[in-house]
Amino acid sequence: MLRDFVAAHREEILARARLRVAARNAPAATELELTEGLPVFLDQLGEALRKASAMEVIDHVELQESASKHGEVLFRRGLTVAQVVHDYGDLCQVITGYAVEQNAKFPIEEFQTLNLCLDDAIAGAVTAFSLKRERAITDEGTERLGVLAHEMRNVLNAAMLSFSSIRTGVVAPGGSTSVIHERSLVRLQTLIDRSLADVRLDAGMQNLERVPVWEVLQEVEIAASIIAQSRGLQFTVATVDRDVIVSADRQILAAAVANLLQNALKFTRASSRVSLRASTTATRVLIEVEDECGGLPEGAPKSLLRPFHQAGSDRSGLGLGLSICAKAVHAIAGDLRIVDLPGKGCVFTIDLPKQPPPPTSIHAHQRKVAGGNVGSSDGSTARAV
Repeated sequence: MLRDFVAAHREEILARARLRVAARNAPAATELELTEGLPVFLDQLGEALRKASAMEVIDHVELQESASKHGEVLFRRGLTVAQVVHDYGDLCQVITGYAVEQNAKFPIEEFQTLNLCLDDAIAGAVTAFSLKRERAITDEGTERLGVLAHEMRNVLNAAMLSFSSIRTGVVAPGGSTSVIHERSLVRLQTLIDRSLADVRLDAGMQNLERVPVWEVLQEVEIAASIIAQSRGLQFTVATVDRDVIVSADRQILAAAVANLLQNALKFTRASSRVSLRASTTATRVLIEVEDECGGLPEGAPKSLLRPFHQAGSDRSGLGLGLSICAKAVHAIAGDLRIVDLPGKGCVFTIDLPKQPPPPTSIHAHQRKVAGGNVGSSDGSTARAV
């Protein structure tokens, strides 16, 4: 079996891997990488192969977390994510080449298992690097350009490395590494949108206009659907009557709603639901995001709106989303409220002044009456995405 082959030839495999890594032009090898990194990676791959040969189900999450844990230690000691990713690939190339050289024949399934383990390990390493870098730059004094530049570089680096692994055929395009790649792109888009909104707010560069609420909901729905799907969450969006209008800067309002959605999708419980809906009163428009996070700790609603505050166990990101959201809503004469649903979740509400609907011609009104509306009293209907 491949697992026994790796165990029996461990020292030879490590020696060849060290020679291969040392001869690599870029990224350049370090002594730590050769003496500590490679043995750790080989042991991880060997353990995964052992479980597979023992007919145990490979715990992909466990392998990714193991790679993240060991990877984070190595990152703290100076290794880069490129070195870690390339080392995993070099090890697998050495194992495969040495097996061929020794004329050792193994079932194709075992090599497929090896590639799956490689995929999970790379995904775990990239995740650990991204989280470490985000935490390292979470400093209140670097909220502006420094934070944006560092964070964007980290996310872009993760996207480039994961894409490189997929493009070169090192990992399958539908595996864990492709999920990391997709999330990195969505994260990059989020960073850009959030930063642009923050800059516009601080500079007073608002472009107030009459904004149909349905257009904002449709705009933020796309990215939120991708995140929900990747995390196995249900995401529902309630459509709203096209006559519901608010006065706002379109970009700032969209960023505020998107931030609430990203926060909800991040903290809601596994396999739960996040809902986006809009309703109206005689004078107000209420845009609501509801999650199933299990409820908030005592005193959390007020503290959540402070910059750099993070209430959950997931510490990825900088904790700026909700504070920027509150600032954005207040800038367009609105209010942001948080309602705790103990034991279930919470509801974030953007409350804005309602604007009169645009003039409607007699013929358009007659077509609307003839066609009829099916939905709630405020003209909304719900759909799952």
